[in-house]
Parts: sequence; C-alpha cells; structure tokens
Amino acid sequence: MFVILVYDVHVKRVAKVLKTCREYLTWVQNSVFEGEISEGKFKILWKKLEGIIDKEHDSILAYVFESMRYSRQQRLGIRKGGEQDIL
Repeated sequence: MFVILVYDVHVKRVAKVLKTCREYLTWVQNSVFEGEISEGKFKILWKKLEGIIDKEHDSILAYVFESMRYSRQQRLGIRKGGEQDIL
C-alpha cells in the first residue's frame, strides 16, 4: 500500500517522530512523509508513533491508498527531502 503521513507535533517531540518515520517512509517536506509500506510495517509504525505523541496536543494523519494507479504528483517550488524515488 502507499501512505502519505503528515504530522503536527510539539517541538520537543518532532525529532523523535521524524526519526521514527524515516525508518519506514521517505521524507518529502517538513512534517510530510510518503512511500510504499506493507500493512504489517504500517501497523508497527503507527504503534510506535502512538507511543511518542501526546494525543491531547499532537496530531498525525495518514492517507492510505491501496493503489496509486490513478494518481499523480504536482509540485511548485523546490524539491525537498528524499523524493527523487517518488512517482
């Protein structure tokens, strides 16, 4: 499956969330990751993130796509992160 994950967390938790997400997905912009991931690995990632954030103050959203067949990416401005491997 393909996942786009975005987060908005307190500055004192950003580094830990960033490091955890980089283990599973590709960083493409500040607070944005994407990539192919198995359902099992996604569950592990989600559980790790759940243990890091403060649910009363932080937010993580994941958009999960079973197929990227009808998708495309459009960009304005500079490239960031490691997206050279993205569609």
